[in-house]
Amino acid sequence: MTSSLAIVVPAAGASSRMGGRDKLLELVEGVPLLTRQVGRALDTGADVFVTLRADRPLRGEALDQLPQKKLTRVPVERPQDGLSASLAAGIRALPDTVEAVMILLPDLPEIDTSDLSAMIAAQAMAPARILRAYTESGVAGHPVIFPRAWFAELWTLTGDRGAGALLRRADVIEHRLSGNRAITDLDTPEAWAAWRARTGA
Repeated sequence: MTSSLAIVVPAAGASSRMGGRDKLLELVEGVPLLTRQVGRALDTGADVFVTLRADRPLRGEALDQLPQKKLTRVPVERPQDGLSASLAAGIRALPDTVEAVMILLPDLPEIDTSDLSAMIAAQAMAPARILRAYTESGVAGHPVIFPRAWFAELWTLTGDRGAGALLRRADVIEHRLSGNRAITDLDTPEAWAAWRARTGA
């Protein structure tokens, strides 16, 4: 692992499909999902930048449970602008010494520290290229690691589609993760119920 890589966790979404619940505060094994996934990111040893919105203060409180030394909270002024606003804020917050950034969506509960560490090691072998997680069967997912050459484009994104347009035209290295963990995101109460029934978490 290299200290020149940082992890950005975009956590300023509205959880609009959760029927009033906040998916990032859903408990997994007794721990809020956001706390759990940011903790796993910190366990890689990388500096972690979490984007937050002012109208969800409990998300910030969920981070209080974690070691703070390598954790930076990044306010998003216009979270209503979508995922792109989170990505732009997170990228702008990175120090000049950072040469690559991993974008780790916080609502993928099956991504663990070993996955993140393996991706960081793989990207270090080809530092000029984008590395993207795929399922075991070859479906594109997350996380994604971008080298610094892409930072300027990341902070000019608009809308709620993230970096999909960039990835479609980029030379991307596939990194296969076990099972479907690269695409198992939980955006609705139904998805949460199905996942809990399957995993017992």
